[in-house]
Amino acid sequence: MTISNEWQPSGSIESLVKRAKILSDIRQYFATEKVLEVETPTISPSTVTDVHLEAMRTVHTNPLSVKKTRLFLQTSPEYYMKRMLCAGFPSIYQITKCYRDDEVGRYHNPEFTMLEWYRLSFSMNELINEVDTILRLVLDTPACDKTTYRELFLKYLSLDVKSDTDLKVVSICKKFGYEDLVPSGFKDMLSAFDRNMLLQLLFCEKIETRIGRERPIAVTNFPASQASLAKIDPSEPWSSLRFEFYYQGIELANGFEELNDADEQKTRFILDNKQRKEGGLEVKPQDVKFLNALDVGLPMCSGVALGIDRLLMLALGKKHISEVLSFDFAAL
Repeated sequence: MTISNEWQPSGSIESLVKRAKILSDIRQYFATEKVLEVETPTISPSTVTDVHLEAMRTVHTNPLSVKKTRLFLQTSPEYYMKRMLCAGFPSIYQITKCYRDDEVGRYHNPEFTMLEWYRLSFSMNELINEVDTILRLVLDTPACDKTTYRELFLKYLSLDVKSDTDLKVVSICKKFGYEDLVPSGFKDMLSAFDRNMLLQLLFCEKIETRIGRERPIAVTNFPASQASLAKIDPSEPWSSLRFEFYYQGIELANGFEELNDADEQKTRFILDNKQRKEGGLEVKPQDVKFLNALDVGLPMCSGVALGIDRLLMLALGKKHISEVLSFDFAAL
């Protein structure tokens, strides 16, 4: 009788021992910095409205009631952590499981581990420096480079995302063979959803893999239309105080100088759902308790989410996310 090996963990003992050591080192760093470790729920009756993210769902059955409650598995602990900051907590972090639909591949697993933290009174640039410190701690990297989203498009695609027309965006997409992704019936104007979708496509396919090869790079000032939870840059109102980190062609972290204007946040949630509807996506329920917390007041802070599994792939020299997980999606 032949016994299948499909029951085996996807990651080796050696890799998972190293994983545990790296997580311990990260916790020690935050303990030294006096950043409080917290835990928040991974389920919620609401979820993000971001057009680029899809949340998984579950249903809770209450034995004392005939009512069933629809819940979402969280794509990030962001809203709960900000509610804690609004309640008076100091700078906080957590290492937690997150869940995203439509994501399986070399760098993606539907269930993954996120390191997310919020620093009170930190500007975007101060938090960029701290992310760089953690990368040097774990990966022994040189100091990061810094550039802007706009500069990268100018350098690699000769496209000015601030001022160039939709016609130019579409022509570049067609040049690379993405005709099928250009909205049918396009003449000279794109919806905000479609322009962002095409810019995201170009960034992922033609820029991401070419940056941060020798040292990490922080990309700042994403368009305001791509940052529904970040402050607008007062010196460049078309852009936001949002940044992403890349190393060896891999996206590692996404952070903001956090928006703390409750009315503006409500407006952006509405705009997100409008764009979701335009793109044929499901409209998502707003997190009312998060918005109520913002009404009370979110202190000035910056926050960032860093993908632990991708970080570990780089630290351990692994080619696939499955090699740093105990059980990846295929091993379930």
